[in-house]
Amino acid sequence: ASRILLLSGQIGFRESTPDLVEASERRGEPAPAGDLPGEETWPSDEMTLSFARDAVAGSARGLEGVEELAQIAQLLRASDYGPGRIRIDPSVVRGLEYYTGPVYEVELTFPVTNEDGQVVRFGSVAGGGRYDGLVGRFRPEPVPATGFSIGVSRLYSALKAVKSPIVDQKNELPLIVVTAMDNKSPEFMPAYQAFVAQLRQATVEDGKPLCRADLYLGSSGFNAQMKYADRRGAVCAVIQGSSERDAGTVVIKDLILGAELAAASRDVKDSAEHKERQAQAQFAVPVGELVAGVKRVLARYS
Repeated sequence: ASRILLLSGQIGFRESTPDLVEASERRGEPAPAGDLPGEETWPSDEMTLSFARDAVAGSARGLEGVEELAQIAQLLRASDYGPGRIRIDPSVVRGLEYYTGPVYEVELTFPVTNEDGQVVRFGSVAGGGRYDGLVGRFRPEPVPATGFSIGVSRLYSALKAVKSPIVDQKNELPLIVVTAMDNKSPEFMPAYQAFVAQLRQATVEDGKPLCRADLYLGSSGFNAQMKYADRRGAVCAVIQGSSERDAGTVVIKDLILGAELAAASRDVKDSAEHKERQAQAQFAVPVGELVAGVKRVLARYS
């Protein structure tokens, strides 16, 4: 790191490297508050976790918790969520005793001008965590669970204030569903999450968002995932199984065109034109061309 700072009253250790600066700019993360241009720093996962280990060195349970946070940090960074978006902060404490694992809070850090012309920050709008023992109090078997609560009116007011496309353009933005072919293998989930992040950050020529994007988070197989995408009204689905991963590609499936072709008569299905349209309805592109491939599908319906 070019520098590591200990800041009293904050998360603790922060760092700055060329890689962190480049990644933050690429993800469109806001510059850290209070830092001068060219001197931006971000919370350091490594330093924070190192000192957390020291703090609980005499507790096997405490060390287990720190290692779980380290795994979460690794998954977050692999999914392209940087410390400017999600940070590990040992000072976060929830007020309910039933939590049995990681807890988290969601804060809105962008400034908003209120009706009186004052610049304010909305702060916390959601929070939750892991509570494996709660549901089990009412059932004979353990039920692992994670949940959270959202301040809906507070969040909605903030999103309206910044004219977020989530509330202003939701019905105009097409939905893309990223399937999780290897949802039984946690090590592959960060790559799927990274696909979602790329699509959510993609824009059209005028700078507006390209689409909405969701990741299938259930445990069902491919057919059920396609039905999920259909129920959500998705325009297309992004698919990557083991063969595509080995080839460095993803498959993009046009669900609208696919449904149209599936409803065609047997005579039509035997035609050369039908076969050509089938190739248009499902095609593979290199991983680096995911957004371009999705744009190709969306252009058919714009």
